[in-house]
Amino acid sequence: FCRLPWWRSSATCKSWQLGHFLPRDRCQMLNIKAINTTVGQEQQIGMQEKQVLEDLEMPLARRETETLFQEQPETGNQYLEDTLLRSYLKTHLPPKVLEEVHQDLERFGNRLLTKIQPLGWECELNPPVFRQYDAWGWRVDHIHTCSAWKRMKEISAEEGLIAEAYERRFSNWSRLYQAVKLYLFSSSSGGFNCPLAMTDGAAKVIESLGIPGSLKNAFDRLTSRDPEKFWTSGQWMTERRGGSDVANGTETVARKQPDGTYRLYGFKWFTSAADSDMTLTLARIADAEGQCTQGSRGLSLFFLRVRDEEGKLNNIQVQRLKDKLGTRQMATAELWLHGARAELISAEGRGVASISNMLNITRIHNVIGAVASMRRMISLSREYARRRVAFGKLLKDHPLHMQTMARMEVQARGAFLLLMEIVRLLGLAETKLASEQDQLLLRLLIPVAKLYTGKQASAVAVEAMESFGGQGYMEDTGLPVILRDTLVLSIWEGTTNILSLDVLRSLAKSHGQVMAVFLSTVQKKLELASGSEELAPAVQRTREAIGSLTQFLEAAGPEQAVTMELAARDFSYSLARIYTG
Repeated sequence: FCRLPWWRSSATCKSWQLGHFLPRDRCQMLNIKAINTTVGQEQQIGMQEKQVLEDLEMPLARRETETLFQEQPETGNQYLEDTLLRSYLKTHLPPKVLEEVHQDLERFGNRLLTKIQPLGWECELNPPVFRQYDAWGWRVDHIHTCSAWKRMKEISAEEGLIAEAYERRFSNWSRLYQAVKLYLFSSSSGGFNCPLAMTDGAAKVIESLGIPGSLKNAFDRLTSRDPEKFWTSGQWMTERRGGSDVANGTETVARKQPDGTYRLYGFKWFTSAADSDMTLTLARIADAEGQCTQGSRGLSLFFLRVRDEEGKLNNIQVQRLKDKLGTRQMATAELWLHGARAELISAEGRGVASISNMLNITRIHNVIGAVASMRRMISLSREYARRRVAFGKLLKDHPLHMQTMARMEVQARGAFLLLMEIVRLLGLAETKLASEQDQLLLRLLIPVAKLYTGKQASAVAVEAMESFGGQGYMEDTGLPVILRDTLVLSIWEGTTNILSLDVLRSLAKSHGQVMAVFLSTVQKKLELASGSEELAPAVQRTREAIGSLTQFLEAAGPEQAVTMELAARDFSYSLARIYTG
Protein backbone atom coordinates (compact mmCIF):
# COMPACT_ATOMS: atom_id res chain seq x y z
CA PHE A 1 0.00 0.00 0.00
CA CYS A 2 1.18 3.45 -0.83
CA ARG A 3 1.18 5.73 2.20
CA LEU A 4 0.80 9.11 0.55
CA PRO A 5 -0.39 12.34 2.15
CA TRP A 6 -3.61 12.36 0.13
CA TRP A 7 -5.22 14.89 2.46
CA ARG A 8 -2.64 17.48 1.39
CA SER A 9 -3.00 16.95 -2.34
CA SER A 10 -5.52 18.70 -4.57
CA ALA A 11 -5.05 16.07 -7.25
CA THR A 12 -6.46 13.24 -5.18
CA CYS A 13 -9.16 10.77 -6.08
CA LYS A 14 -10.94 8.42 -3.71
CA SER A 15 -10.18 5.10 -5.30
CA TRP A 16 -12.14 2.43 -3.44
CA GLN A 17 -11.30 0.08 -6.29
CA LEU A 18 -7.82 -0.08 -4.81
CA GLY A 19 -8.89 -0.03 -1.18
CA HIS A 20 -6.90 3.09 -0.31
CA PHE A 21 -6.26 6.66 -1.45
CA LEU A 22 -3.90 7.49 -4.30
CA PRO A 23 -3.29 10.55 -6.48
CA ARG A 24 -5.16 10.13 -9.78
CA ASP A 25 -2.02 9.97 -11.89
CA ARG A 26 -0.71 7.08 -9.78
CA CYS A 27 -4.01 5.22 -10.09
CA GLN A 28 -3.82 5.34 -13.86
CA MET A 29 -0.34 3.86 -13.81
CA LEU A 30 -1.32 0.82 -11.75
CA ASN A 31 -1.85 -2.56 -13.34
CA ILE A 32 -5.47 -3.21 -12.38
CA LYS A 33 -5.26 -6.90 -13.18
CA ALA A 34 -2.64 -7.39 -10.48
CA ILE A 35 -5.05 -6.38 -7.73
CA ASN A 36 -8.31 -7.75 -9.10
CA THR A 37 -9.93 -10.29 -6.76
CA THR A 38 -12.55 -11.99 -8.94
CA VAL A 39 -11.56 -15.58 -9.64
CA GLY A 40 -12.41 -17.90 -12.53
CA GLN A 41 -14.53 -15.43 -14.51
CA GLU A 42 -12.23 -13.90 -17.13
CA GLN A 43 -14.96 -12.12 -19.05
CA GLN A 44 -16.29 -10.54 -15.89
CA ILE A 45 -12.75 -9.55 -14.91
CA GLY A 46 -12.30 -7.78 -18.22
CA MET A 47 -15.55 -5.85 -17.81
CA GLN A 48 -14.61 -4.85 -14.28
CA GLU A 49 -11.18 -3.66 -15.38
CA LYS A 50 -12.75 -1.63 -18.15
CA GLN A 51 -15.18 -0.06 -15.69
CA VAL A 52 -12.35 0.78 -13.29
CA LEU A 53 -10.36 2.46 -16.05
CA GLU A 54 -13.40 4.39 -17.25
CA ASP A 55 -14.07 5.55 -13.69
CA LEU A 56 -10.51 6.74 -13.31
CA GLU A 57 -10.78 8.79 -16.48
CA MET A 58 -14.12 10.28 -15.40
CA PRO A 59 -14.23 13.40 -13.23
CA LEU A 60 -14.98 12.58 -9.60
CA ALA A 61 -18.34 14.32 -9.65
CA ARG A 62 -19.57 12.13 -12.53
CA ARG A 63 -18.87 8.82 -10.86
CA GLU A 64 -22.14 7.26 -9.80
CA THR A 65 -20.63 4.14 -8.30
CA GLU A 66 -17.32 3.38 -6.71
CA THR A 67 -16.66 -0.31 -6.26
CA LEU A 68 -14.04 -2.02 -4.15
CA PHE A 69 -12.63 -4.88 -6.20
CA GLN A 70 -12.02 -7.19 -3.27
CA GLU A 71 -14.16 -10.12 -2.25
CA GLN A 72 -15.47 -10.26 1.29
CA PRO A 73 -14.41 -13.44 3.10
CA GLU A 74 -17.46 -15.48 4.05
CA THR A 75 -17.33 -18.31 6.54
CA GLY A 76 -20.05 -20.91 7.00
CA ASN A 77 -21.10 -23.09 9.91
CA GLN A 78 -18.23 -22.65 12.40
CA TYR A 79 -18.61 -26.12 13.83
CA LEU A 80 -18.66 -27.92 10.48
CA GLU A 81 -15.68 -25.91 9.22
CA ASP A 82 -13.55 -26.52 12.33
CA THR A 83 -11.87 -29.80 11.39
CA LEU A 84 -9.65 -29.85 14.48
CA LEU A 85 -12.62 -29.47 16.82
CA ARG A 86 -14.57 -32.22 15.12
CA SER A 87 -11.54 -34.49 15.06
CA TYR A 88 -10.93 -33.93 18.76
CA LEU A 89 -14.53 -34.70 19.71
CA LYS A 90 -14.56 -37.83 17.54
CA THR A 91 -11.35 -39.04 19.15
CA HIS A 92 -12.28 -38.42 22.78
CA LEU A 93 -16.04 -38.47 23.33
CA PRO A 94 -17.92 -41.73 23.93
CA PRO A 95 -19.95 -42.63 20.78
CA LYS A 96 -23.39 -41.98 22.31
CA VAL A 97 -22.28 -38.62 23.69
CA LEU A 98 -20.68 -37.70 20.37
CA GLU A 99 -23.86 -38.46 18.44
CA GLU A 100 -25.98 -36.14 20.57
CA VAL A 101 -23.33 -33.45 20.84
CA HIS A 102 -22.66 -33.45 17.09
CA GLN A 103 -26.32 -32.84 16.24
CA ASP A 104 -26.62 -29.99 18.71
CA LEU A 105 -23.38 -28.33 17.64
CA GLU A 106 -24.33 -28.46 13.97
CA ARG A 107 -27.66 -26.83 14.83
CA PHE A 108 -25.90 -24.26 17.01
CA GLY A 109 -23.42 -23.51 14.22
CA ASN A 110 -26.29 -22.65 11.90
CA ARG A 111 -27.86 -20.42 14.55
CA LEU A 112 -24.58 -18.61 15.04
CA LEU A 113 -24.28 -17.95 11.33
CA THR A 114 -27.83 -16.78 10.67
CA LYS A 115 -28.97 -15.20 13.93
CA ILE A 116 -26.25 -14.61 16.48
CA GLN A 117 -23.48 -13.03 14.39
CA PRO A 118 -25.73 -10.14 13.23
CA LEU A 119 -26.72 -9.54 16.85
CA GLY A 120 -23.06 -9.44 17.85
CA TRP A 121 -22.34 -6.72 15.31
CA GLU A 122 -25.38 -4.77 16.51
CA CYS A 123 -23.95 -4.88 20.04
CA GLU A 124 -20.73 -3.36 18.72
CA LEU A 125 -22.57 -0.59 16.89
CA ASN A 126 -24.79 0.22 19.89
CA PRO A 127 -22.63 0.28 23.04
CA PRO A 128 -24.21 0.92 26.45
CA VAL A 129 -25.18 4.47 27.39
CA PHE A 130 -25.29 5.86 30.93
CA ARG A 131 -28.04 8.28 31.97
CA GLN A 132 -27.39 9.67 35.44
CA TYR A 133 -30.43 11.97 35.78
CA ASP A 134 -33.90 12.01 34.31
CA ALA A 135 -35.53 15.04 32.66
CA TRP A 136 -36.75 16.34 36.06
CA GLY A 137 -33.43 16.20 37.82
CA TRP A 138 -33.96 12.97 39.73
CA ARG A 139 -30.94 10.68 39.88
CA VAL A 140 -31.73 7.43 38.07
CA ASP A 141 -28.28 5.98 37.23
CA HIS A 142 -29.72 4.02 34.32
CA ILE A 143 -27.42 1.98 32.09
CA HIS A 144 -29.14 1.50 28.76
CA THR A 145 -28.12 -1.54 26.71
CA CYS A 146 -29.34 -2.30 23.20
CA SER A 147 -31.98 -4.90 22.33
CA ALA A 148 -29.31 -7.15 20.77
CA TRP A 149 -27.43 -7.30 24.09
CA LYS A 150 -30.63 -8.30 25.87
CA ARG A 151 -31.28 -10.93 23.20
CA MET A 152 -27.78 -12.35 23.77
CA LYS A 153 -28.73 -12.96 27.39
CA GLU A 154 -31.86 -14.86 26.31
CA ILE A 155 -29.91 -16.93 23.79
CA SER A 156 -27.31 -17.79 26.44
CA ALA A 157 -30.07 -19.27 28.58
CA GLU A 158 -31.77 -21.06 25.69
CA GLU A 159 -28.51 -22.68 24.62
CA GLY A 160 -27.62 -23.66 28.18
CA LEU A 161 -24.23 -21.97 27.95
CA ILE A 162 -23.98 -22.03 31.75
CA ALA A 163 -26.52 -24.74 32.55
CA GLU A 164 -24.71 -27.40 30.50
CA ALA A 165 -21.78 -27.53 32.92
CA TYR A 166 -23.98 -27.97 36.01
CA GLU A 167 -26.67 -30.33 34.72
CA ARG A 168 -23.91 -32.85 33.96
CA ARG A 169 -26.01 -34.75 31.42
CA PHE A 170 -22.80 -36.19 30.00
CA SER A 171 -21.05 -36.76 33.33
CA ASN A 172 -17.38 -35.67 33.16
CA TRP A 173 -17.76 -34.61 29.51
CA SER A 174 -20.35 -31.94 30.33
CA ARG A 175 -17.76 -29.28 31.16
CA LEU A 176 -15.86 -29.95 27.95
CA TYR A 177 -19.09 -29.75 25.94
CA GLN A 178 -19.95 -26.42 27.56
CA ALA A 179 -16.48 -25.11 26.72
CA VAL A 180 -16.94 -26.12 23.07
CA LYS A 181 -20.24 -24.23 22.83
CA LEU A 182 -18.67 -21.18 24.48
CA TYR A 183 -15.71 -21.44 22.09
CA LEU A 184 -18.08 -21.34 19.10
CA PHE A 185 -20.19 -18.58 20.66
CA SER A 186 -17.39 -16.29 21.83
CA SER A 187 -16.42 -14.47 18.63
CA SER A 188 -20.05 -13.90 17.66
CA SER A 189 -21.32 -12.95 21.12
CA GLY A 190 -20.85 -9.20 20.88
CA GLY A 191 -18.91 -9.26 24.15
CA PHE A 192 -21.51 -11.26 26.06
CA ASN A 193 -18.92 -13.97 26.71
CA CYS A 194 -17.56 -11.75 29.51
CA PRO A 195 -20.68 -11.69 31.73
CA LEU A 196 -21.05 -15.41 31.03
CA ALA A 197 -17.55 -15.98 32.43
CA MET A 198 -18.44 -14.29 35.71
CA THR A 199 -21.84 -16.00 35.80
CA ASP A 200 -20.16 -19.38 35.46
CA GLY A 201 -17.65 -18.41 38.14
CA ALA A 202 -20.38 -17.31 40.56
CA ALA A 203 -22.29 -20.55 40.03
CA LYS A 204 -19.09 -22.50 40.71
CA VAL A 205 -18.49 -20.65 43.99
CA ILE A 206 -22.06 -21.23 45.19
CA GLU A 207 -21.83 -24.91 44.24
CA SER A 208 -18.52 -25.23 46.08
CA LEU A 209 -20.23 -23.82 49.21
CA GLY A 210 -22.81 -26.60 49.03
CA ILE A 211 -25.57 -24.38 47.60
CA PRO A 212 -26.84 -23.06 50.96
CA GLY A 213 -30.55 -22.41 51.18
CA SER A 214 -30.19 -18.64 51.00
CA LEU A 215 -28.32 -18.96 47.70
CA LYS A 216 -30.39 -21.71 46.06
CA ASN A 217 -32.56 -19.23 44.17
CA ALA A 218 -29.47 -17.43 42.86
CA PHE A 219 -27.83 -20.71 41.81
CA ASP A 220 -30.98 -21.91 40.06
CA ARG A 221 -31.20 -18.64 38.14
CA LEU A 222 -27.52 -18.58 37.19
CA THR A 223 -27.84 -22.09 35.75
CA SER A 224 -31.34 -21.73 34.25
CA ARG A 225 -32.31 -22.40 30.63
CA ASP A 226 -35.36 -20.17 30.99
CA PRO A 227 -34.65 -16.67 29.60
CA GLU A 228 -37.24 -15.22 32.00
CA LYS A 229 -35.42 -16.60 35.02
CA PHE A 230 -31.77 -16.50 33.91
CA TRP A 231 -29.42 -14.22 35.83
CA THR A 232 -25.93 -13.00 35.03
CA SER A 233 -23.38 -12.14 37.70
CA GLY A 234 -20.67 -9.57 38.17
CA GLN A 235 -17.38 -9.95 40.04
CA TRP A 236 -16.55 -6.79 41.97
CA MET A 237 -12.97 -7.02 43.18
CA THR A 238 -10.97 -4.14 41.70
CA GLU A 239 -10.87 -0.96 43.79
CA ARG A 240 -8.98 2.32 43.60
CA ARG A 241 -5.81 1.06 45.25
CA GLY A 242 -5.40 -2.25 43.52
CA GLY A 243 -6.17 -4.62 40.72
CA SER A 244 -4.56 -8.00 41.35
CA ASP A 245 -3.38 -6.88 44.81
CA VAL A 246 -6.79 -7.33 46.44
CA ALA A 247 -5.23 -8.03 49.85
CA ASN A 248 -3.91 -4.49 50.12
CA GLY A 249 -6.22 -2.74 47.69
CA THR A 250 -9.66 -3.58 49.09
CA GLU A 251 -11.14 -0.71 51.13
CA THR A 252 -14.83 -1.65 51.08
CA VAL A 253 -16.23 -2.08 54.60
CA ALA A 254 -19.08 -4.39 55.65
CA ARG A 255 -21.18 -3.42 58.68
CA LYS A 256 -23.35 -6.09 60.28
CA GLN A 257 -27.05 -5.36 60.75
CA PRO A 258 -29.38 -6.60 63.51
CA ASP A 259 -31.07 -9.02 61.08
CA GLY A 260 -27.77 -10.74 60.29
CA THR A 261 -27.28 -9.14 56.86
CA TYR A 262 -24.55 -6.62 56.07
CA ARG A 263 -24.34 -3.16 54.55
CA LEU A 264 -21.39 -2.49 52.24
CA TYR A 265 -19.66 0.88 51.93
CA GLY A 266 -16.92 1.50 49.39
CA PHE A 267 -15.90 2.30 45.84
CA LYS A 268 -15.62 -0.39 43.18
CA TRP A 269 -13.38 1.10 40.50
CA PHE A 270 -13.80 -1.45 37.69
CA THR A 271 -16.99 -3.53 37.56
CA SER A 272 -17.51 -5.44 34.33
CA ALA A 273 -21.06 -6.23 33.19
CA ALA A 274 -22.48 -3.58 35.51
CA ASP A 275 -25.96 -4.41 34.19
CA SER A 276 -25.82 -7.89 35.77
CA ASP A 277 -28.47 -9.10 38.20
CA MET A 278 -26.17 -9.99 41.09
CA THR A 279 -22.53 -10.04 42.06
CA LEU A 280 -19.97 -11.57 44.36
CA THR A 281 -17.65 -9.07 46.01
CA LEU A 282 -14.98 -8.78 48.68
CA ALA A 283 -15.16 -6.51 51.73
CA ARG A 284 -13.68 -6.11 55.22
CA ILE A 285 -16.00 -6.70 58.16
CA ALA A 286 -15.86 -3.90 60.73
CA ASP A 287 -15.91 -4.89 64.40
CA ALA A 288 -17.89 -3.16 67.16
CA GLU A 289 -15.30 -0.36 67.31
CA GLY A 290 -15.39 0.07 63.54
CA GLN A 291 -11.94 -1.46 63.02
CA CYS A 292 -11.09 -3.81 60.13
CA THR A 293 -8.43 -6.50 59.81
CA GLN A 294 -6.00 -5.62 57.04
CA GLY A 295 -4.41 -7.92 54.48
CA SER A 296 -6.01 -10.96 52.91
CA ARG A 297 -7.08 -12.30 56.33
CA GLY A 298 -9.49 -9.42 56.64
CA LEU A 299 -11.34 -10.12 53.41
CA SER A 300 -14.69 -11.89 53.34
CA LEU A 301 -16.93 -12.82 50.41
CA PHE A 302 -20.41 -11.37 49.96
CA PHE A 303 -23.40 -11.95 47.71
CA LEU A 304 -25.62 -9.06 46.75
CA ARG A 305 -28.47 -8.30 44.39
CA VAL A 306 -27.71 -5.29 42.19
CA ARG A 307 -31.38 -4.22 42.07
CA ASP A 308 -34.49 -4.94 44.09
CA GLU A 309 -37.71 -6.47 42.76
CA GLU A 310 -38.84 -3.05 41.46
CA GLY A 311 -35.61 -2.56 39.52
CA LYS A 312 -34.16 0.06 41.88
CA LEU A 313 -30.43 -0.05 42.60
CA ASN A 314 -29.44 -1.57 45.92
CA ASN A 315 -28.03 1.62 47.47
CA ILE A 316 -25.54 1.75 44.62
CA GLN A 317 -24.57 4.85 42.66
CA VAL A 318 -23.06 4.60 39.19
CA GLN A 319 -20.23 7.08 38.95
CA ARG A 320 -19.55 6.64 35.23
CA LEU A 321 -18.99 4.07 32.49
CA LYS A 322 -15.41 3.23 31.59
CA ASP A 323 -14.09 4.45 28.23
CA LYS A 324 -12.21 1.31 27.21
CA LEU A 325 -10.04 0.39 24.25
CA GLY A 326 -12.09 -2.72 23.56
CA THR A 327 -15.04 -4.75 24.86
CA ARG A 328 -17.07 -1.60 24.32
CA GLN A 329 -20.23 -3.65 23.89
CA MET A 330 -20.27 -4.34 27.63
CA ALA A 331 -21.00 -1.83 30.38
CA THR A 332 -18.03 -1.48 32.74
CA ALA A 333 -18.61 1.04 35.51
CA GLU A 334 -17.31 2.76 38.60
CA LEU A 335 -19.73 2.15 41.47
CA TRP A 336 -20.23 3.71 44.89
CA LEU A 337 -21.70 1.36 47.48
CA HIS A 338 -23.69 3.41 50.03
CA GLY A 339 -25.00 0.75 52.35
CA ALA A 340 -25.68 -1.91 49.71
CA ARG A 341 -27.49 -4.81 51.39
CA ALA A 342 -25.42 -8.00 51.14
CA GLU A 343 -25.12 -11.51 52.56
CA LEU A 344 -21.91 -12.97 53.95
CA ILE A 345 -21.33 -16.30 52.17
CA SER A 346 -17.80 -17.24 53.25
CA ALA A 347 -16.32 -17.69 56.69
CA GLU A 348 -15.02 -14.38 58.05
CA GLY A 349 -11.57 -13.71 56.63
CA ARG A 350 -11.82 -16.52 54.06
CA GLY A 351 -13.00 -14.40 51.13
CA VAL A 352 -9.93 -14.89 48.92
CA ALA A 353 -9.97 -18.66 49.38
CA SER A 354 -13.71 -18.82 48.69
CA ILE A 355 -13.55 -16.75 45.51
CA SER A 356 -10.61 -18.74 44.10
CA ASN A 357 -13.04 -21.11 42.36
CA MET A 358 -14.50 -18.13 40.53
CA LEU A 359 -11.05 -16.99 39.42
CA ASN A 360 -10.21 -20.44 38.05
CA ILE A 361 -13.41 -20.51 36.00
CA THR A 362 -13.03 -16.97 34.65
CA ARG A 363 -9.42 -17.71 33.70
CA ILE A 364 -10.58 -20.75 31.75
CA HIS A 365 -13.15 -18.55 30.02
CA ASN A 366 -10.28 -16.19 29.20
CA VAL A 367 -8.52 -19.07 27.47
CA ILE A 368 -11.73 -19.92 25.60
CA GLY A 369 -11.97 -16.33 24.36
CA ALA A 370 -8.32 -16.33 23.30
CA VAL A 371 -8.59 -19.56 21.32
CA ALA A 372 -11.89 -18.48 19.77
CA SER A 373 -10.49 -15.14 18.59
CA MET A 374 -7.49 -16.87 17.00
CA ARG A 375 -9.72 -19.35 15.21
CA ARG A 376 -12.04 -16.60 13.96
CA MET A 377 -9.25 -14.42 12.60
CA ILE A 378 -7.51 -17.35 10.92
CA SER A 379 -10.77 -18.59 9.39
CA LEU A 380 -11.42 -15.17 7.86
CA SER A 381 -7.82 -14.88 6.69
CA ARG A 382 -7.97 -18.33 5.13
CA GLU A 383 -11.16 -17.53 3.25
CA TYR A 384 -9.67 -14.26 2.05
CA ALA A 385 -6.60 -16.10 0.75
CA ARG A 386 -8.89 -18.29 -1.35
CA ARG A 387 -10.53 -15.25 -2.98
CA ARG A 388 -8.01 -12.43 -3.14
CA VAL A 389 -5.75 -12.12 -6.18
CA ALA A 390 -2.44 -10.28 -5.88
CA PHE A 391 0.42 -10.25 -8.37
CA GLY A 392 -1.48 -12.45 -10.76
CA LYS A 393 -2.50 -15.30 -8.47
CA LEU A 394 -4.53 -16.08 -5.39
CA LEU A 395 -2.93 -15.38 -2.02
CA LYS A 396 -3.16 -19.07 -1.18
CA ASP A 397 -0.81 -19.78 -4.11
CA HIS A 398 1.92 -17.55 -2.66
CA PRO A 399 4.25 -19.80 -0.58
CA LEU A 400 5.31 -17.04 1.81
CA HIS A 401 1.70 -16.11 2.56
CA MET A 402 0.84 -19.73 3.26
CA GLN A 403 3.86 -20.14 5.50
CA THR A 404 2.66 -17.18 7.55
CA MET A 405 -0.81 -18.67 7.81
CA ALA A 406 0.58 -22.07 8.74
CA ARG A 407 2.49 -20.55 11.63
CA MET A 408 -0.69 -18.89 12.90
CA GLU A 409 -2.55 -22.17 12.52
CA VAL A 410 0.03 -24.00 14.63
CA GLN A 411 -0.41 -21.45 17.42
CA ALA A 412 -4.20 -21.75 17.31
CA ARG A 413 -4.19 -25.56 17.22
CA GLY A 414 -1.79 -25.81 20.12
CA ALA A 415 -3.86 -23.37 22.19
CA PHE A 416 -7.06 -25.28 21.36
CA LEU A 417 -5.60 -28.60 22.50
CA LEU A 418 -4.30 -27.02 25.70
CA LEU A 419 -7.79 -25.64 26.37
CA MET A 420 -9.39 -29.02 25.77
CA GLU A 421 -6.93 -30.67 28.17
CA ILE A 422 -7.85 -28.19 30.93
CA VAL A 423 -11.63 -28.57 30.58
CA ARG A 424 -11.23 -32.35 30.37
CA LEU A 425 -9.40 -32.31 33.70
CA LEU A 426 -11.97 -29.90 35.18
CA GLY A 427 -14.77 -32.24 34.13
CA LEU A 428 -13.05 -35.11 35.92
CA ALA A 429 -12.59 -33.01 39.06
CA GLU A 430 -16.23 -31.89 39.10
CA THR A 431 -17.50 -35.47 38.89
CA LYS A 432 -15.08 -36.82 41.52
CA LEU A 433 -13.22 -38.84 38.89
CA ALA A 434 -9.94 -36.90 38.98
CA SER A 435 -6.87 -38.42 40.58
CA GLU A 436 -4.63 -36.37 42.84
CA GLN A 437 -2.23 -36.03 39.92
CA ASP A 438 -5.05 -34.72 37.70
CA GLN A 439 -5.94 -32.07 40.26
CA LEU A 440 -2.33 -30.95 40.70
CA LEU A 441 -1.90 -30.71 36.94
CA LEU A 442 -5.12 -28.69 36.60
CA ARG A 443 -3.93 -26.27 39.29
CA LEU A 444 -0.76 -25.64 37.28
CA LEU A 445 -2.20 -25.55 33.77
CA ILE A 446 -4.94 -22.97 34.42
CA PRO A 447 -2.59 -19.99 35.06
CA VAL A 448 -0.10 -21.31 32.48
CA ALA A 449 -2.74 -21.51 29.76
CA LYS A 450 -4.34 -18.19 30.67
CA LEU A 451 -1.10 -16.21 30.54
CA TYR A 452 0.23 -17.89 27.39
CA THR A 453 -2.92 -17.92 25.25
CA GLY A 454 -3.59 -14.28 26.13
CA LYS A 455 -0.26 -13.39 24.53
CA GLN A 456 -0.81 -15.78 21.62
CA ALA A 457 -4.20 -14.32 20.80
CA SER A 458 -3.05 -10.73 20.41
CA ALA A 459 -0.05 -11.78 18.30
CA VAL A 460 -2.17 -13.96 16.01
CA ALA A 461 -4.85 -11.25 15.71
CA VAL A 462 -2.27 -8.69 14.58
CA GLU A 463 -0.71 -11.14 12.09
CA ALA A 464 -4.10 -12.12 10.70
CA MET A 465 -5.13 -8.48 10.35
CA GLU A 466 -1.95 -7.84 8.38
CA SER A 467 -2.85 -10.67 6.00
CA PHE A 468 -5.74 -8.50 4.75
CA GLY A 469 -3.46 -5.59 3.92
CA GLY A 470 -5.15 -2.22 4.22
CA GLN A 471 -8.59 -3.79 4.44
CA GLY A 472 -7.63 -5.28 7.78
CA TYR A 473 -7.26 -1.77 9.16
CA MET A 474 -10.75 -0.69 8.09
CA GLU A 475 -13.20 -0.40 10.96
CA ASP A 476 -16.28 -1.58 9.05
CA THR A 477 -14.71 -4.93 8.18
CA GLY A 478 -15.10 -5.93 11.83
CA LEU A 479 -11.47 -7.03 12.07
CA PRO A 480 -10.29 -4.15 14.31
CA VAL A 481 -13.07 -5.06 16.77
CA ILE A 482 -11.65 -8.56 17.19
CA LEU A 483 -8.16 -7.18 17.71
CA ARG A 484 -9.27 -4.61 20.31
CA ASP A 485 -11.30 -7.14 22.24
CA THR A 486 -8.39 -9.60 22.15
CA LEU A 487 -5.97 -7.18 23.82
CA VAL A 488 -7.78 -7.40 27.16
CA LEU A 489 -7.08 -11.12 27.44
CA SER A 490 -3.55 -10.64 28.77
CA ILE A 491 -4.79 -8.13 31.37
CA TRP A 492 -8.16 -9.29 32.73
CA GLU A 493 -8.03 -11.93 35.51
CA GLY A 494 -4.34 -11.33 36.13
CA THR A 495 -1.59 -9.96 33.93
CA THR A 496 1.15 -12.17 32.53
CA ASN A 497 3.55 -11.37 35.37
CA ILE A 498 0.93 -11.87 38.09
CA LEU A 499 0.00 -15.27 36.71
CA SER A 500 3.65 -16.24 36.30
CA LEU A 501 4.10 -15.66 40.02
CA ASP A 502 0.96 -17.71 40.64
CA VAL A 503 2.62 -20.56 38.75
CA LEU A 504 5.59 -20.35 41.14
CA ARG A 505 3.21 -20.39 44.13
CA SER A 506 1.61 -23.59 42.87
CA LEU A 507 5.07 -25.20 42.78
CA ALA A 508 5.98 -23.97 46.25
CA LYS A 509 2.70 -24.93 47.95
CA SER A 510 2.86 -28.47 46.56
CA HIS A 511 6.52 -28.86 47.63
CA GLY A 512 7.51 -29.83 44.12
CA GLN A 513 4.67 -32.31 43.54
CA VAL A 514 3.12 -30.17 40.80
CA MET A 515 6.35 -30.12 38.82
CA ALA A 516 6.84 -33.86 39.24
CA VAL A 517 3.33 -34.53 37.93
CA PHE A 518 3.88 -32.18 35.01
CA LEU A 519 7.11 -33.89 33.96
CA SER A 520 5.74 -37.43 34.34
CA THR A 521 2.61 -36.55 32.35
CA VAL A 522 4.67 -35.08 29.53
CA GLN A 523 6.98 -38.12 29.50
CA LYS A 524 3.98 -40.46 29.16
CA LYS A 525 2.67 -38.47 26.19
CA LEU A 526 6.11 -38.55 24.58
CA GLU A 527 6.30 -42.32 25.00
CA LEU A 528 3.03 -42.66 23.10
CA ALA A 529 4.34 -40.40 20.34
CA SER A 530 7.65 -42.25 20.11
CA GLY A 531 6.04 -45.04 18.15
CA SER A 532 5.50 -42.72 15.18
CA GLU A 533 8.58 -42.25 13.01
CA GLU A 534 7.38 -38.95 11.56
CA LEU A 535 7.03 -37.51 15.07
CA ALA A 536 10.58 -38.48 16.09
CA PRO A 537 12.11 -35.00 15.49
CA ALA A 538 9.33 -33.34 17.49
CA VAL A 539 9.72 -35.85 20.33
CA GLN A 540 13.46 -35.19 20.41
CA ARG A 541 13.02 -31.41 20.52
CA THR A 542 10.49 -31.70 23.33
CA ARG A 543 12.78 -33.94 25.35
CA GLU A 544 15.60 -31.45 24.90
CA ALA A 545 13.31 -28.68 26.14
CA ILE A 546 12.41 -30.75 29.21
CA GLY A 547 16.10 -31.35 29.85
CA SER A 548 16.83 -27.63 29.73
CA LEU A 549 13.91 -26.91 32.07
CA THR A 550 15.05 -29.53 34.55
CA GLN A 551 18.63 -28.20 34.50
CA PHE A 552 17.36 -24.69 35.21
CA LEU A 553 15.31 -25.87 38.20
CA GLU A 554 18.29 -27.77 39.62
CA ALA A 555 20.58 -24.77 39.15
CA ALA A 556 18.10 -22.34 40.70
CA GLY A 557 17.54 -24.53 43.77
CA PRO A 558 14.94 -24.03 46.49
CA GLU A 559 16.71 -21.01 48.02
CA GLN A 560 17.00 -18.95 44.85
CA ALA A 561 13.71 -17.06 45.18
CA VAL A 562 14.95 -13.96 43.33
CA THR A 563 16.26 -16.06 40.44
CA MET A 564 12.92 -17.83 40.11
CA GLU A 565 10.94 -14.60 40.23
CA LEU A 566 13.08 -13.03 37.51
CA ALA A 567 12.61 -16.15 35.40
CA ALA A 568 8.92 -16.63 36.23
CA ARG A 569 7.58 -15.42 32.89
CA ASP A 570 10.05 -17.38 30.74
CA PHE A 571 9.60 -20.42 32.97
CA SER A 572 5.81 -20.28 32.52
CA TYR A 573 6.18 -19.86 28.77
CA SER A 574 8.37 -22.96 28.70
CA LEU A 575 5.75 -24.97 30.57
CA ALA A 576 3.10 -23.83 28.11
CA ARG A 577 5.16 -24.62 25.02
CA ILE A 578 6.27 -28.03 26.27
CA TYR A 579 2.81 -29.18 27.31
CA THR A 580 1.21 -27.77 24.17
CA GLY A 581 3.81 -29.58 22.07
